[in-house]
Amino acid sequence: MQNLKTAVQNIGFTTQSIQFMALDGYELKGILYTPEHGLKANIILSCATGVPQEFYRRFSEYATQYGYQVFTFDYRGVGQSAPQHLKGFRMSYLDWGQKDLAAAIDYLAQNNLPILMVGHSYGGQALGLIPNHHKVTAMYCFGTGAGWHGYMPIKEKFKVQIIWNIVFPPMVAVTGYLPWSKLKMGADLPIDVYKQWRKWCKNPTYFFADPEQAALIEQYAQVKTPIYAVSALDDDWALPNSRYAFMQHYQQAPMHYINISAAEFGLKQIGHMGYFRKGSEQIWDKMLNTFDNLLLSPTSH
Repeated sequence: MQNLKTAVQNIGFTTQSIQFMALDGYELKGILYTPEHGLKANIILSCATGVPQEFYRRFSEYATQYGYQVFTFDYRGVGQSAPQHLKGFRMSYLDWGQKDLAAAIDYLAQNNLPILMVGHSYGGQALGLIPNHHKVTAMYCFGTGAGWHGYMPIKEKFKVQIIWNIVFPPMVAVTGYLPWSKLKMGADLPIDVYKQWRKWCKNPTYFFADPEQAALIEQYAQVKTPIYAVSALDDDWALPNSRYAFMQHYQQAPMHYINISAAEFGLKQIGHMGYFRKGSEQIWDKMLNTFDNLLLSPTSH
């Protein structure tokens, strides 16, 4: 693969705060990072559960060096798109993909440039939820798995079961939402997200095993977008077996499974969040070079 990164490291970019409507009219807030010169394609950043868009700022700024315009946004109920009070706020966990991400892609499609998707955890699951997946040229996702504790190492498996079954229930009962921020694990989450997430994580095939979501199996099978699915070998929440348990449902998508280790990128650890932390530029380079080559030869997946 060619390394097509712009030679000038300090290329300028602008940021713009964006308000747009989800498919059902809910108001969402995002940020558009636009290179001042050489814009060649869009990247839509699809966040992990309970992770505000601000977490991806460093990556978004970096990607403008390659000539990509990056659009980040907060799902409903999270960050800048959250209501003043989460208690009593109702929604489906699937809304983030079906209504929010879908609208963000339609927003980006207005400039008629290719749209590439970067998904983190839930973000990689969301491609199969959107009705307009045909507008996405390719997706690169990190740490996307099925969420079942059985795929995790023993220590993490024990920790996760305690959190789900002992720690979270009384917290949610008192507040009316999941006050995740108190554990420094992410943004607070609406109660419906918590309930569905907990329910689906009890099954090895996640929401595909839920009779109420039976239509999702056929829906995911329709996706033909090329997917690059990355798992760090120290990401206890989304190890390769967990990744495969979910990704196998993208039956028609050209699939590239990529395993990475912290050592190969000169990092001490990656885990579930390290894909987008400071020091991960080599991981981003690999992805952005892949995007560059796809744009040069869009038929060679």
